[in-house]
Amino acid sequence: MTPMFDNLPTLNASLNGTSAIFIIAGYLAIWKKKVTAHAACMLAATIVSACFLISYVIYHVKVGSVRFPGQGWVRPLYFGILISHTTLALAIVPLILRTLYLAAKREFERHTRIARWTLPLWLYVSVTGVIVYWMLYQIRWTPPAL
Repeated sequence: MTPMFDNLPTLNASLNGTSAIFIIAGYLAIWKKKVTAHAACMLAATIVSACFLISYVIYHVKVGSVRFPGQGWVRPLYFGILISHTTLALAIVPLILRTLYLAAKREFERHTRIARWTLPLWLYVSVTGVIVYWMLYQIRWTPPAL
């Protein structure tokens, strides 16, 4: 890894975690019928997620892929989380855009129907992004005992 890009994984995890916090805050706000606070939280989550996506692409264009060092039972766990995270991350972008579009058009009934899918999937992607980061960059995996 080049020194210029060493901190991008940490930044990316921080952005994912921040997005998750805004998503939860947005859900709690709408649950309390605080529409303005909900809109602000969801817009903030969108902006933070967009910043994550830009940073993520820059990092992987410059650094490439990073091998998972864990062995044994943790490998299938890691790859299960990574595959579900990656698959849903691809699917969530159009869902987020559609959900925001419907809110902007003030089509709240349709917005609510799609948001019931968008919010939990988006939250899952944000949280598992942090988990993938911890598993890949923060945990020091030791080789299995012989």
